[in-house]
Amino acid sequence: MPQSKKTEKPLGLKELVAIAVGGMIGGGIFTVLGISVSMVGVWSPLAIGLGGGVAALAAYSYVQLGKYFMDEGATYSFFKRSFPEARHAASAVGWWTIFGYISTLALYAYTFSSYALSATDWADSEWARKVVSWAVIWVFALINVWSVKGMGHIEDVMVYVKVLILLTISAILWANADATLPQLAKDSPPLSFMGLLTVASITFVAYEGFQLVINAVKEMESPKRNMPRAIYTAVALVAFIYVVVALGAVLAIPFQDIIKNKEYALAAGAADVLGVWGGRAVVLGAVLATMSAISGTLFGASRQMAKIADDGYFPRFLDQRRGMIPVHAILTMATTASLLILIGGLRMILEFGSITFLVVSFLMAVANYRLREKTESHVLMTWLSMGTLATGTIIIFWYEYQHDPAQMAFIGGLYVVLTIAALLFARQAHMRSRPVRD
Repeated sequence: MPQSKKTEKPLGLKELVAIAVGGMIGGGIFTVLGISVSMVGVWSPLAIGLGGGVAALAAYSYVQLGKYFMDEGATYSFFKRSFPEARHAASAVGWWTIFGYISTLALYAYTFSSYALSATDWADSEWARKVVSWAVIWVFALINVWSVKGMGHIEDVMVYVKVLILLTISAILWANADATLPQLAKDSPPLSFMGLLTVASITFVAYEGFQLVINAVKEMESPKRNMPRAIYTAVALVAFIYVVVALGAVLAIPFQDIIKNKEYALAAGAADVLGVWGGRAVVLGAVLATMSAISGTLFGASRQMAKIADDGYFPRFLDQRRGMIPVHAILTMATTASLLILIGGLRMILEFGSITFLVVSFLMAVANYRLREKTESHVLMTWLSMGTLATGTIIIFWYEYQHDPAQMAFIGGLYVVLTIAALLFARQAHMRSRPVRD
């Protein structure tokens, strides 16, 4: 009998690192920087680096659970299989997580359009931004539907080029620094430990995306070896990039300019310090960052959505695939994100996503603690992960409550709506699974 040929997996370590980095460096560093400087000033690089530490602790639980379960459903599946009796809670976790991904997908697209149109006559046109946002979402939706390997190669190029651009810009900013860190620290308010923790919690959103690697477990080479290598490498690389960029910004760009141009602080500051070409380089980096984040989010989250649909907690048609590609899930995510862009209110929805990813990361740490013997996890690391993520969740809730209670009310209402939908689907799935009596 002829020997069967070993099926070649389309995603190696390089592609997996690119997916994780692409998912993390979306609009994060371009928006978090201004908020961080307004809260902790010269200590921003330290706070952002601390956020990387929080992300690394969250990644520990994901890696241990990922190696044990080997399940592309990631967050949802890990919770469901760790707490098999809690099917309603598992459905709610699935709905929260997927909607969090959809909201960040919509924001990435909107950020892309804002930067892409910044130097054109349509820069202030809301409809032009919406149209460009829709276009970029659907381009990458079609790429993801077309080919996993093609998506991986495109992701490679975008991610590594944007990393090179960000590091180059940071080096040039450092070379044009007007002050030293000791000088800036002397003129800054005293270091606030609570301020550092708050910024670190908010910054966690900028690190969200490393878990997308797990969604590709069926399409990666040597998953038990490459999954942890890709995730830890990506978290370390992104933390390094964020800290280097933040250092360059605080050394070369006046604080008042960073705070004034919060969402576009890096672009505006680079243009002032380095001239027109410096500003354009930042715009190019932002465009590549958002494109790769869109592609990586569509790739990973669509597979998690398909897994949830297979269990009956989403409409069944979302599980239909062409080969390994969940075509309907990809197209549904693109459609829903496009509707969010049409409706508006993305900033408020993003805050929902920020809280959601902290909450579900905490739940993953709890699941890993429950299965610590099976996942071969260190007890101290599991306790440290749970404590850190729980603290971050409480801090960001308190921060939102203090600064925008109306937004907190909206987020609470959104959770209620999604939870009701999740419970209805969980109930229907349970009814279908019950044996029929004569």
